Amino acid sequence: MGMFRPMPLKKKEHVKGALGISERLLDSIIKASKSTYPNEFGAVLRKNRDGVIDELLMLPGTISGNRHAEFRFYMLHADRNVVGTVHSHPSPYPIPSDADSSLFSNFGYCHIIIAYPYNENSWIAYDRNSKRITLKVMASKQ
Repeated sequence: MGMFRPMPLKKKEHVKGALGISERLLDSIIKASKSTYPNEFGAVLRKNRDGVIDELLMLPGTISGNRHAEFRFYMLHADRNVVGTVHSHPSPYPIPSDADSSLFSNFGYCHIIIAYPYNENSWIAYDRNSKRITLKVMASKQ
């Protein structure tokens, strides 16, 4: 893990965080997770002006294995709309490992783990303290 520190967030933004995740993006996460199985998929999450997470940023040099995804955060430019990360688990357990919790506490404030079999019901969102949070799935704008 690189030593990249995202721009500090305003207190109100940190507490409020993202309002939801677009249905289109969730579908992309599901497809990407399935395509990299049995390795982990990993990317950075970005929200739009409305506070909806609707974009994946793929970092060059990200390494995916069957038990890890390593991000090269030094490849990410400063961006106030970056909210956290998403990664897949090849097991049916979307529970943060110690390494996941360390990442969560050091980068962003909203993280998603999606577990096998990679569908609409196999993901959980977490805050920077590895506490489960709710993200509403929002209909995608055309």
